[in-house]
Amino acid sequence: MTATEFPIPEAAAAALREAAAVTVLTGAGVSAESGIPTFRDALTGLWAHYRPEELATPEAFARDPALVWGWYRMRRELVARAAPNAGHDALAELERRVPDFTLVTQNVDGLHRRAGSARVVELHGNILRARCSHPGCAAAGTPLERWDEPAAGDAPPRCAACGAGLRPDVVWFGEALPADALAAAARATRRCDVFLSIGTSNVVEPAASLPWLAARGGATVLVVNPSAAGQQTGPRIHHLLGPAGRVLPALLRAAWPAPVG
Repeated sequence: MTATEFPIPEAAAAALREAAAVTVLTGAGVSAESGIPTFRDALTGLWAHYRPEELATPEAFARDPALVWGWYRMRRELVARAAPNAGHDALAELERRVPDFTLVTQNVDGLHRRAGSARVVELHGNILRARCSHPGCAAAGTPLERWDEPAAGDAPPRCAACGAGLRPDVVWFGEALPADALAAAARATRRCDVFLSIGTSNVVEPAASLPWLAARGGATVLVVNPSAAGQQTGPRIHHLLGPAGRVLPALLRAAWPAPVG
């Protein structure tokens, strides 16, 4: 795959090359290229009888914690088998080239960090972590990266501090996004010279407004998606149509061409 197969506007390449501050927003399309199903994908096997919206809620966990924990255990196993793709790698390389870089992600799989990205803001949490489900527990705000996994069908593991069940450290339907993550994303958006929106339809708020907030502040916005449907347009908004795993490497090659000879 060559850069010419994904032509990059010179204005977009130059803006990225000259940027002192870059903010990136990634969505499910980036992870889908690593084989991780999106929330819109139909469930299979045992889970074909459920809709994600019926499982990813506090009410579902309160009603049947073993069912919800089992579904997330299945999703963690999918994530563990997945690997970062060329899009993840390109963003990690971009971070090394830009003085002020922030990667805001709606994904919960941790693949950006596995690819080498360090300055990551996780808007929806991380499926590879767990935390106490009891809001009043002193340990509720301290996510865990390791725990003793129960046998299939058992209740979720228990919090060592209060005995309540652990829950995935993700944002469920009906819950607010973490205030500190939202604030960090907004700050990075307001100060950036270039904003990249990658693999997201930009329809789910509040993250959907970030690219256009950057555009109103004078930033160049690069939208990387297979389709431009539903996206905003403007003189400093460039739509780079195609999968992130191919477009992003081409974008970096266009911004920083290899020396000749």
